[in-house]
Formats: sequence, structure tokens, C-alpha cells
Amino acid sequence: MKKILFISFIGLLCCNNNKISENKSVSVIKEESFKDYSTFHNEAKAYIKQNNFNKDFYYLIDLNEHSGKNRFFIYDFKTNSIIDKNLVTHGSCDQFEENPEKWQKVKFDVRSDSHCSMKGKYKIGKRDYSSWGINVKYWIHGLEETNSTAVKRVVVLHSWDAVKNEEIYPKYSPLSWGCPAVSNEFMKKIDNQLKQVEKPVLLWIM
Repeated sequence: MKKILFISFIGLLCCNNNKISENKSVSVIKEESFKDYSTFHNEAKAYIKQNNFNKDFYYLIDLNEHSGKNRFFIYDFKTNSIIDKNLVTHGSCDQFEENPEKWQKVKFDVRSDSHCSMKGKYKIGKRDYSSWGINVKYWIHGLEETNSTAVKRVVVLHSWDAVKNEEIYPKYSPLSWGCPAVSNEFMKKIDNQLKQVEKPVLLWIM
């Protein structure tokens, strides 16, 4: 009887050790999957100060992330933290060549009619009417060679009914013609925020 109890105790101890190991593994994966954008935040802060932009917050879009995951971030310089995040589209980029991986991976191109996204820093400009979503769009002015055709291409920040308001991974968000389109609900938040500032807001697409 003692022998049976001893074997049961050893078995129970092994099971508990396995569970502890599994929990540790999960914790490590979660930590490794977190992206550190501190370098971008610091560079954005310096750029904003140098160019007399709005110093309270800026927008960072990481198109290298899966389109079904949150990758539009609102970073607050007062609290030094991301205060909101949501889904955003990227361009199909399939006009000048075949792009079979357009859903899975973003491609950048500055050429007109390419339907591609464009990376780099933008200045968010005038609020205007849009035929999409909540009927509001913001012109975005490319500040680098990689996005210099934004106005000419009418690549704007707007909402779209087809974009969900929460993560849909492993499903993909719809593709745009290069515009960073967000959900109607998230656009309302952005619109309310932008209407309250006097200086230009920085948008950075990476």
C-alpha cells in the first residue's frame, strides 16, 4: 500500500512539474511576441519637436504585422504609452506585377496607380469628405521619397465598412489601393482626436 502511495505521489509531482514548465513556455512566447517600438517613439518625438508638430501624440502603423492583428497604434507622449490600437488595411500592390502574397505580406511602391502602400513619415492634413465609411477622410502628405506621391495618388486616411473593429487573426483584413483604412468606430475616435489639435499630427507607416 505504501509503495502504491509513493508511486502516485511521484506521478503527481511529475505532472505538476510539467504544468509549471508549460506555463513558463507560454509566458516566454508572450514576451517574445511583444514588439518594442521605443526606438520609433523616440525618433518620432525628436522629429515632432524639430518640425513643430503636435507634441501630445502620434500615429504609428506597422504594416509588417498580420492584417488581422491590431497594427495601427496611437502613442501618447504624456504617458509614454500606446493608448489605443486597431486594425488597418494595406495596399494590394498588384497593378505592375503579380502579387500572390498580397494578403499575407505588404509590398511598398511609390508609383502612381500601383495600388501599393507607401512607408515613411506623413503629415496629416486637411479634413475632407469621403464617400467611404463615416464619410470623413484626412489628406496625408508624404514627407519622404518613399511616400512623396500620396496626395497625387489620393492615398488618404479614412474608414471603410469592410474593416472590422477588433482583431480577426488568422483571417485577413480587406486590401486597399494603398490607403490606410480603418474601422468606422476607430475612425470616429481618430476624427475626434484630430479635430482638437492645432498643430499637424505625425503619421508614420513602417
